[in-house]
Amino acid sequence: MSEKSMNINESYIENEKLSKLIMKFSIPCVLAMVVNALYSIVDQIFIGQGVGYIGNAATNVTFPLVVLALGFSLLLGDGAAAFYSIKLGEKNKEEGAKAIGNAIVLMVILGFIFLVVGYIFMEKLLWSFGATSTNILVALDYMRIILIGVPFMILAAGLNSIIRADGSPEYSMLAMIVGAVINIILNPVFIFHFGMGVKGSAIATIIGQILSCTISLKYINKFKNIKFKRKYLKLDVKVSKTVMLLGISSLITQVAVTVIIIVSNNMLKIYGAQSIYGSDIPISAIGIVMKVNELLLGVVIGIAIGGQPILGYNYGAKNFKRVKDTYFLLIKIATVVSIIGFIIFQFFTQGIINLFGQNNALYNEFALKSFKIFLMLCMFIGFELTSCVFFQSVGKPGKAMLLTLCKQTFFIVPLMIILPKFLGVLGVLYAGPCAEILSVIVTSILITSEFKKYSKVGV
Repeated sequence: MSEKSMNINESYIENEKLSKLIMKFSIPCVLAMVVNALYSIVDQIFIGQGVGYIGNAATNVTFPLVVLALGFSLLLGDGAAAFYSIKLGEKNKEEGAKAIGNAIVLMVILGFIFLVVGYIFMEKLLWSFGATSTNILVALDYMRIILIGVPFMILAAGLNSIIRADGSPEYSMLAMIVGAVINIILNPVFIFHFGMGVKGSAIATIIGQILSCTISLKYINKFKNIKFKRKYLKLDVKVSKTVMLLGISSLITQVAVTVIIIVSNNMLKIYGAQSIYGSDIPISAIGIVMKVNELLLGVVIGIAIGGQPILGYNYGAKNFKRVKDTYFLLIKIATVVSIIGFIIFQFFTQGIINLFGQNNALYNEFALKSFKIFLMLCMFIGFELTSCVFFQSVGKPGKAMLLTLCKQTFFIVPLMIILPKFLGVLGVLYAGPCAEILSVIVTSILITSEFKKYSKVGV
């Protein structure tokens, strides 16, 4: 791409109307995130209808490894994207290109590590993730296949963040949509037509992941702001370290989600066995709730990440007023979406549950409680997640990491362990809204402190 074209693109980020810019970057990003969430949801819908809640419980106990793998992908992808945007703002494209090359190499290495470690410790991992004697064999069948797609998923998800930062959100959206559509088409074919159960769902998923990865890799020769060269693939310790520091909050978010799933599965396994529901019903139901909630999270995160190139570029250019204006507009949009999510989860709950094909009365009862209690205060996630992405985008990974840890680990995990002692199996569900309140308080304090600094420079 010519230098003139590059300058036009940069000027566009710096001067274009914010609402138009956010629409350009966020809508494709939202669609990509929603499509990514649909991978898991489609699996659960067809497994629920074709296998039953034992199948859903089994796939839920394999989910932590996939979430953790995605976390390492975003550590490198989001970190490289943030670094790249900041360097474009500083007019230092060479350094930004190195970050992309280093991220790609590290993603390939990590994909291989996850594949090998997953196969070696598969059964031990599943037991630690909350598997029961009822669902362990089904979980093993699913995990043996799903692990094959993990390296492709890591590369595809990481590259998507980088592609968006280069100003091509439509391309990243295309890569994700193609894979998801294939997954949606093949799931019922393999599960119902060929009678393959959870194995068929896993095969459909990895075929979609391989296609998404292939399309994403083709972008390497299409960068708008740099000409990608082979030399950028040479690992540079300093660059790689900076990338990982900038992306650490994304990793911690996924690690925290992994911990939440593991802790909730095990607490539901223990306290569910002491209730009328048993262990498998609560594990299956909470898995559905978390995966459906991923749709809301995907929209909110997509909006926030869509603003990342705008925030990063203008922060690098020291245009702090535009940084603040971008943040507050993102918050408004994300909060409206969060409120819509709250309304759907509270008032249209039965319709959502019916999608997953369960006719068991006890399952239906616990699933309703799970949605209404666990997601009781989901209207605040727009504020929390946008603030987290904001700190990451402006090169302050420490604050982003702190917010993530507070929301996803420091608060909810202890609550999931403590509350069931008093409330039984429902205590796991009440941990969600209690943690949400504490997280909002911490987020408000950090954001207020950050913008006071901007005021000192006359913004």
